[in-house]
Amino acid sequence: MKHNCVIFDLDGTLLDTLEDLRDAVNAALAARGHAPRSIDEVRLFVGNGVMKLIERAVPEGTPASGIAEIAADFRRRYDKAINVKTRPYPGILELLQRLRAAGVKICVNSNKYDPAVRLLCEAHFSGLYDVAVGESATIPKKPSPAGVEYLLSAVGAKKSDAVYVGDSSVDFETAKNAEVPFAWVSWGFRRPSEMPEVPPLRFDDAGRLSDYLLD
Repeated sequence: MKHNCVIFDLDGTLLDTLEDLRDAVNAALAARGHAPRSIDEVRLFVGNGVMKLIERAVPEGTPASGIAEIAADFRRRYDKAINVKTRPYPGILELLQRLRAAGVKICVNSNKYDPAVRLLCEAHFSGLYDVAVGESATIPKKPSPAGVEYLLSAVGAKKSDAVYVGDSSVDFETAKNAEVPFAWVSWGFRRPSEMPEVPPLRFDDAGRLSDYLLD
């Protein structure tokens, strides 16, 4: 087995959260008379936390105070409907079950705010992961390696034991900054043409990723 600790990104890697994110974004925009965003636009806006998502979604020229108000409204709306359309990607549950059975430590590192990360992980993956962490006052957003370092310490793993699995350039940079190998999954929120640099280790379905991790 190549790695005995796997650190997963959440949105776009384990869970397809895009429709619930879009719905909350558009509800917050509509409340202020702004036009809705398409699902493809929201797909490109996510990945750097709530404030960046809203900064990208609001009309150009929106003042900082307006962005902050919409971000707060988005979070209230998203918290109420966080798990309506969200689902694991095909093969993810089987992947986690195989890793669990093999004794692999399973961690989740997300730029989503920490309470939402914990809620979604428990809703979909209860018993199938060890530790999950999102953005908080003590864990800065990716690409900071702080989340990875926290998770490795929490499960007693070394960098040499671990691999980071994600779908975005932010995840790739996080893995580089944390000095752990990176596995890119193509089923998430970024297409190959949208990656500044396509990582050399690519997986197009969870079954192949599972085989690689357990080889």
